[in-house]
Amino acid sequence: MQKYLRTVILVTAVALSPAPRAQTGQHSTVAKAPDASPHPDLSGIWFQKEYHRNILPNGNPPLQPWAEELYKKHELEISTANPDHPPDSVARCIPPGVPRILYLPFPWEIVQASDRVVLIFEVQIVRQVFTDGRGHPKDLEPTYMGDSVGKWEGDTLVIDTVGLNDKTWLDANGVPHSDALHVVERLRRLNHDTLRADIMIDDPKAFTKPWSVEKLFDLKPDWHIKEYVCAEDNEIK
Repeated sequence: MQKYLRTVILVTAVALSPAPRAQTGQHSTVAKAPDASPHPDLSGIWFQKEYHRNILPNGNPPLQPWAEELYKKHELEISTANPDHPPDSVARCIPPGVPRILYLPFPWEIVQASDRVVLIFEVQIVRQVFTDGRGHPKDLEPTYMGDSVGKWEGDTLVIDTVGLNDKTWLDANGVPHSDALHVVERLRRLNHDTLRADIMIDDPKAFTKPWSVEKLFDLKPDWHIKEYVCAEDNEIK
């Protein structure tokens, strides 16, 4: 009996290799923005330049005392956990939340329409970011991926996300957050082959001050989004 590989941490080496995804003679069918669109074209399949377990390259975010204690608890759980029962909810096939969805070692695609931008992730999550001027609903019920609305600022797509529950980690090392988490992602194409995401995180319950991080992604024109199925406690026999 072979255990089903449920955690992206264990498949990082495979996922980071472009070889299995490159399709010789095939090109992804990417929905392009109309030529007359007043907004820049961010469409395409993107993959992070570098994978890191931690959300910040050096050190940890400015945690409140209770969040610092919880983070230490997560560290201990990670170091002593049974591989078949990982403490990380992502390893148990729970949605990763925002912004961690951008940190998983899987490709994702941007598709643009006149009133929205759709982000399609290979981990079987789709984010619809409406850019028609609407705001967040007043009666939001917290969810794993929250509610996202967007707007264009010049060449930058600004995505505002609230309504997130406190059941996810911000990274694979166990950085926690509360249900007051507010995330602003600013996506901009540095050049044709490079996308930059500037991410601002504000959560006064969990952090002593707002903080930011950036992430770079490479365009993968010969890749396509594959089917990836993660089912809790699933086994391949």
